[in-house]
Amino acid sequence: MRNQIPLLLLAALSFASCAVKPVANFTAPADKIVAPAEITFTNTSIKAETYAWDFGDGGTSTEASPTHRYTHSGNFTVVLKATKGSKTVTRKQMIQVTAPERCLVEIETDYGTMTAELYNATPKHRDNFIKLAEEGYYNDLLFHRVINGFMIQGGDPNSRNAPAGQSLGFGGPSQLIPAEFVDSLAHLKGAICAARTNNPEKKSSGSQFYIVQGSPVTDETLTQIETMKRFHYTPEQRAEYLAVGGTPHLDRDYTVFGRVIKGLDVIDKIGAAETAAGDRPKKDIKMKIRVIK
Repeated sequence: MRNQIPLLLLAALSFASCAVKPVANFTAPADKIVAPAEITFTNTSIKAETYAWDFGDGGTSTEASPTHRYTHSGNFTVVLKATKGSKTVTRKQMIQVTAPERCLVEIETDYGTMTAELYNATPKHRDNFIKLAEEGYYNDLLFHRVINGFMIQGGDPNSRNAPAGQSLGFGGPSQLIPAEFVDSLAHLKGAICAARTNNPEKKSSGSQFYIVQGSPVTDETLTQIETMKRFHYTPEQRAEYLAVGGTPHLDRDYTVFGRVIKGLDVIDKIGAAETAAGDRPKKDIKMKIRVIK
């Protein structure tokens, strides 16, 4: 009888020592990652009950195998904590997200986010747009002029916190941008173009821009525009106009300096918004623009 207590105690200690710790492990895509990028992490942990992720850019998750979106380049240390009961094991892995070769920006709205390319062929407009975006100039400004089947326009600094009914579209930096007309750039659906006042040199607004929604285009329309404005579309431009539509009557009159390459449906959603006098949406549509680098 005197030996039973030590034996029972030994058995209990042996049982406790067999408790299995969780194993934290995961894999990330091995291919080159270019911003902006959505990365799905495959969780290969064992015996864990809960997970806590830190993606290294301020983002976190408690999903088992989450998908995270990196909006800029850099080296990020991803940390996974796998927990079972009171035991937590950590796994770390560094991933590299490289900058895009093209000049890209994201335009975030209440209707979704658009990814757009700014063209190197129009450097004055590209650089001005990037400068303003990086300064936060566009954040919380409105798409203050929306015409369904035509375009959505924003960038007026007076639109920030503008009360309902206020007339908009007249604000912006005093310095205008010289026109940059490029034969290869046209007012196809998704084109980002500079708004302007009626000036003989066709200089652009220092901040206001519009994104083409457009409407269907015919060969006859393109031929009429060529005759009237004395230039010729390439076969590729004609084919794309016929495929996606646009506003070709604005070609050579307003500078095209970029194009939406992802999120064209967002343009249509904004275009369908109910508007009041002056084509201003009855419900404010705010924007936030960030440069992807």
